[in-house]
Amino acid sequence: MSEATRQLVGNLNALATGLFLLTAFGIVAMRQARGCLHLFIAQSLLLAASAALLGLRFGSWHLFGVALVNLITKPVIVPWLLRRTAPAQIYTRREIDQVLNIPTALAIALALAIGAYFVGVPLAQALGPEFHGPNVPIGIAGLLLGAFTLTVRREALPLLIGLLAMENGAFLAGISIARDLSMLVELAIATDGLIIVFIVGVLVRAVERHVGTTAVGELASLKESPHERA
Repeated sequence: MSEATRQLVGNLNALATGLFLLTAFGIVAMRQARGCLHLFIAQSLLLAASAALLGLRFGSWHLFGVALVNLITKPVIVPWLLRRTAPAQIYTRREIDQVLNIPTALAIALALAIGAYFVGVPLAQALGPEFHGPNVPIGIAGLLLGAFTLTVRREALPLLIGLLAMENGAFLAGISIARDLSMLVELAIATDGLIIVFIVGVLVRAVERHVGTTAVGELASLKESPHERA
């Protein structure tokens, strides 16, 4: 591969990772479950694009396999499972309950992203010159923003999307650090993720059917009455 082509692939990867970070901010700010799911799909597509671009740049077939697995599981199978298992009312609800308002949440998310930059860039430089690039700091930022989403959301489905966004961030950094990751490992992780999505979706449907809400705060306050205990 010529130097000009490598530069072009590197620039395209920087664009994909930059858009990946924007989707992470979007998931933090989005107040509709359907919008969060669409942003997760876009984020997963950008993760697959970054893996394919890095595979092209470094000639790694493992990364092409990672891109293919992510392209099939997260943007296609995960949304299908959620739509099949989770109740439709969750997607039509106007707003998601959140601990913080949007400006405060975005300000904290920005601070986390800046902190991830100051941690990720020295880490990438310490690993070697071939690891210089946006994947490590942006991947750490995506991981932190997904974790932050878990702390501020009160609905079960957005909490699950935050968990999946954390996984996307970890993979974005991982494909840059461990470019020869075995396909068996990737398939095992993807399968575990699909099982988790299926189980959570079924539980959300069952809870919503019997309780009438999927708000975590309200579920935590539920108690048996003395008559039921007796």
